[in-house]
Amino acid sequence: MVASVAPHPRVHTVSVVIPVYQGESTLGPIIDELLALATDSVSPAGNSYRVAEVVLVYDNGPDLSDVVIRGLEHDHEFVHAVWLSRNFGQHAATLAGIATSFGDWVVTLDEDGQHDPRDISVLLDAALQGRAQVVYAKPTNEAPHGWLRNVASRGSKRLANRLLVAPNAADYNSYRLIVGSVARGVAAYAGSGVYLDVALGWVAGRYATAPTMLRGEVRSSGYNLRRLVGHFGRLVLTSGTRGLRVVSYIGVAFTVVGVALAIWVIVVRLTAHFDAAGWASTVVILLLTSGATLFSLGIIAEYVGVSVNMAMGKPAYLITSDPNDGPLGARQPTAK
Repeated sequence: MVASVAPHPRVHTVSVVIPVYQGESTLGPIIDELLALATDSVSPAGNSYRVAEVVLVYDNGPDLSDVVIRGLEHDHEFVHAVWLSRNFGQHAATLAGIATSFGDWVVTLDEDGQHDPRDISVLLDAALQGRAQVVYAKPTNEAPHGWLRNVASRGSKRLANRLLVAPNAADYNSYRLIVGSVARGVAAYAGSGVYLDVALGWVAGRYATAPTMLRGEVRSSGYNLRRLVGHFGRLVLTSGTRGLRVVSYIGVAFTVVGVALAIWVIVVRLTAHFDAAGWASTVVILLLTSGATLFSLGIIAEYVGVSVNMAMGKPAYLITSDPNDGPLGARQPTAK
């Protein structure tokens, strides 16, 4: 009689995508941590997984990240480099890395070291338990930024959560786990300037969150105020047309105010002495209405700009070969 053998549990393969802009000093330690997960591991809930590849997407930053990426790719078989033609931004670089991945799952990870790679197992357990296609890390501690940025981040997410077509905006996080087929599908169709999490919300059936602990950043964040405002603006513009609806609400509000003022002026003119010297109120009304008009036109112009970029075929990213391997990396022979 042949003894029965218990079937081996499925080993979930994970592709880790890291957009790289200023990772010269941080990529090495992150890869060392991921190397410990490159063999079969077991999650706290008993699910088997393995980090099958790490995709480093070079987004043409100002430091020597490209040199570090080449060294890591040479030293580690599971490290793959993706080279972009220019700086496209974090979301576009993430999409480019996702497009080249092959794992059952895709994990997006920042380069600054604040996310612990060991929490990949926690994200995987949450996905399998809730049958979720997208799982966001939910930090249980305060982000290692200044208090002003933390307050602004929470406020912008709550605003997007309440006013925009982004019901889970408060949970958006750059540390996320996505079903591989869903992630690669989003990377294939996402247009220029798209906010990755909004694009995922269009197609993902279920999402979940998993508690994680943020670590201190090895270096300061590369996001300044201008980039953070642009980040939020892209979220607003790509989350739907509700921003245009806000323009309509502004128009209706000022129409109502204008009609009320007109009635008041007529009543005052017929029932009392009309003082034509009310230039202050006139100026205030003109400033308010012109400001509202310009603000509304600005919102409309932003939507038109996004539409024009997509209609003209502006790519979200462009993957090239390593610049050192192409004609730009070829050196001229020295004259004798």
